[in-house]
Amino acid sequence: MTQTLLKNKKRKKQIECPFCNSSTISKSVMAPNISGKSTSSAKINREKKKLFSNYNKQLNKIKSEIEKNFTYVGKKFPEEARKIHYGEAKDKPIYGEVTEKESQELVDEGIGLVRLPFSKKEKNKN
Repeated sequence: MTQTLLKNKKRKKQIECPFCNSSTISKSVMAPNISGKSTSSAKINREKKKLFSNYNKQLNKIKSEIEKNFTYVGKKFPEEARKIHYGEAKDKPIYGEVTEKESQELVDEGIGLVRLPFSKKEKNKN
């Protein structure tokens, strides 16, 4: 509300306190409640770290379960997935690597797959 508008409304007694109904109203100088830039960005960064830390923990847990219970077929994934889909190989859970094009071809053939946000598996050489 502008200063002029406030003065006019006060003079005409159009403004009153909502609690006590008094028309004796004055405007106070107030500082807006704005947190410091560094404090708010630091808080946001902490929240992001916490969120991503939890996300990474869950993702690592899923990855561990897949590595434990699925067979890694590497770059032969499209070939192995087709063999399983068409009944040429035993049905078993597999995971491996596939290009974007190969992935789309598998989906077009009706072969279900889930893309996982994991890096390539490092095989231990014994």
